[in-house]
Parts: sequence; C-alpha cells; structure tokens
Amino acid sequence: MILGDVVLGVAYGPADVVDILRQAGIEDSVVVLDDGKLIEWQGGGPEVWN
Repeated sequence: MILGDVVLGVAYGPADVVDILRQAGIEDSVVVLDDGKLIEWQGGGPEVWN
C-alpha cells in the first residue's frame, strides 16, 4: 500500500489492508474496502481475495 509517496506495507488480504490503514491513523469504522475515495486499487480490488 502506498500513501502519497510512502510505502506503508504489502497487503495479502483484506485484513492486511485494514491493519495498514489503522497503523496510518485511519479508524476501522471508516474503512470500506470498495470505497474508491479511500482506496485506489491496482491490479484488482477487494473481490480478488474472496
């Protein structure tokens, strides 16, 4: 995951995405994996891990 020019980590599943965002200071309650305003997916989306 990249925030601006900073690599925050590598996600291997949806829980990793939520955890990385939490570490970046984003509360779990606002994380919606299919919200294009919060997350820009590259090479797939949250459905890839289903």
